[in-house]
Amino acid sequence: MTQATMRATPAALRKERTPGSIIYIVHRVAILLACAAIFYPGFNPGRITTAINRNVSLFTASISYQSLVNDLARPLARGWVQSSTFVLLMAASIVLVVGIVLCAVGGCMSVGNNRMQRRGLLFPLVGSLVMAGGLVGIYMAYLQIVAAANNRVPANFAPGFWLYAVLAAVTLATTLALLAMDRKRAETLEPKMAMHERYKIFLFFLPILALAFVFSYLPLWGWRYAFFDYKAGGELTMENFVGFKWFTYLFESEATRADIFRVIKNTLGLSAIGIATSWLPMAFAIFLTQVPSKRFRRFVQTFTTVPNFLGWVIIYAVALAIFSTDGFINNFLNNILGIAADTNYLMDSSHMWLKMWLWGTWKGLGWSAIIYISSITGIDPVLYEAAEVDGAGRFQKMWNVTVPQLLPTFFVMLLMSIANILSNGMEQYLVFSNAVNAQSLEVLDLYVYNLGIVNGQIPISTMVGMCKSVISVALLFIANTASKKLRGESIV
Repeated sequence: MTQATMRATPAALRKERTPGSIIYIVHRVAILLACAAIFYPGFNPGRITTAINRNVSLFTASISYQSLVNDLARPLARGWVQSSTFVLLMAASIVLVVGIVLCAVGGCMSVGNNRMQRRGLLFPLVGSLVMAGGLVGIYMAYLQIVAAANNRVPANFAPGFWLYAVLAAVTLATTLALLAMDRKRAETLEPKMAMHERYKIFLFFLPILALAFVFSYLPLWGWRYAFFDYKAGGELTMENFVGFKWFTYLFESEATRADIFRVIKNTLGLSAIGIATSWLPMAFAIFLTQVPSKRFRRFVQTFTTVPNFLGWVIIYAVALAIFSTDGFINNFLNNILGIAADTNYLMDSSHMWLKMWLWGTWKGLGWSAIIYISSITGIDPVLYEAAEVDGAGRFQKMWNVTVPQLLPTFFVMLLMSIANILSNGMEQYLVFSNAVNAQSLEVLDLYVYNLGIVNGQIPISTMVGMCKSVISVALLFIANTASKKLRGESIV
């Protein structure tokens, strides 16, 4: 297919697709909903008994047999239910997921040219039938639970069953309609399957979007816990609905107000230090690229990047080996210099913000500099040659050429830092926290962990995390607007 033909294909396709465009939209939406629903526990058609954990999604049921029977050890041991029922349930779940995957492949191919569309329709045709087979298997497993007639393991017909049945029926119906339409335009088929470049790029990016949806947006459904008086293991019902009670709870008493203000002060203080020193990776990258020896430059870059891949538990083990009572410093003072020393420096609560910043900088400086090193390698050498002709020395070229070229990257990173001003992370402060310095190290993320996991106050921790996310998004847009007005550039 020639380049000119490729460029002409999208316009031609748009014109030819007009009669079936609505059908294509319904077809793709049905497939998209089916793909999204497999990760949502509330739509799991395989919850054939209330004894199955309600947090098990269809995807989890298809890859983990243990997740299905985790709460059924006693009924299985007593013979109240048969393990073959759940083997059938898992097999049917796998079949259903495979059918959805086949439909998804066809949906991706539907953005190609006529030939690719026609070939792609075979996948949802088979996939919808496979989905129907999976639903039949789930229904058979449900009937086995009903046949047991055992009140100890009550049967449950999940409403998600009808959702998948409707989606499979819609996918099959639209596929048949599109196949019938394609027969009438067989003369418009191209010699080869092809897809416009922008659709290829989108499909390459689609897995990232799916991961972002599953791990970043789907968990937002958990925000509902902030509006209930929920206890671990309980259920969300209108009986324990409390509205905005937890949003005012932290400010009702002097003690809770003092706690939240202390945590916010720690969070903002540590973030302010990080933002004020956010230029360090850029400066490090600039000076590193000026080192004439490539071997030494690679050694320094590797040596400073490796700590980023060490967990904070390992970092704390290093700190313990150096600064504890029996650490390197005290041993050096005692055995080498003859000075009696038994100070545990990790138990000292003074200057904790500065200490945490130093550990964080040591761990992340080399890694943060990588993006600036990449940007430096992309600077046009002609700019350096022109500066050299004008008589600029090494530092003048760094200041007048390298720094201005890196400023756009720096401001993007700065905007992201401002947006994450309430997100300091948790691991570093958790491992370094002790009874002496805990008051100075408890940031919002650690505070949420202590409330929800340690103390079991899930609604309050959910509310705090929810407010933090909303404020972070607001800060991002405020910083973006300010950047657009001051610099004429934005990232959103």
